[in-house]
Amino acid sequence: MGAVIALDALLDQRRVWKAQHNAPLPGAQPTGHAALDAALPSGGWPEAALSEILLPSEGIGELQLLWPTLARLSAAGERVVLVAPPHVPYPHAWQAAGVDLRQLMLIEADGRDALWATEQCLRSGSCGAVLCWPQQADDRALRRLQVAAETGQTLAFAYRPLREAVNPSPAALRLVLEAKPRQLRVLKCRGGLAPAQPIPASAWS
Repeated sequence: MGAVIALDALLDQRRVWKAQHNAPLPGAQPTGHAALDAALPSGGWPEAALSEILLPSEGIGELQLLWPTLARLSAAGERVVLVAPPHVPYPHAWQAAGVDLRQLMLIEADGRDALWATEQCLRSGSCGAVLCWPQQADDRALRRLQVAAETGQTLAFAYRPLREAVNPSPAALRLVLEAKPRQLRVLKCRGGLAPAQPIPASAWS
């Protein structure tokens, strides 16, 4: 006769996936925005992968998109690393968004050094999420970030100029944040087709 194992014990050991209504599939992290989760085939950010956010300009709500995720990770004691952000983060805004500043780290670097630092943080496996702002990164550099995210089982986010949308990318997810009208479009997503309809800002900001 086989051994009897309590279901709760299996769940605690993460050996059984417990399905929930509107819950993200295994291998995805909820974005904190119900409309975005519903639009993505995986139900959230692709886990251990690179997500690319393309912008026509800075300061149009790109940080708001990630704050719910970063707040959740930092509350759980996960380190969040910002590599070469274009502006010094405003601590009060991050704190108001629920991000534990004790878990927030800033790395100042330029060019190739910034890409190297991002890759090392991702590979280390000691971070919950790593955000970077590469201005010039070819397919090979992005592929290294994707592999590093997989190796370290870390969420990777790259904010890049909108002009990069015409170039191929190994990122598991590519989003475009538009200013006029303010909305979000999914260009590419792992696990299914990108939704045809954009997501209005009111649904995620």
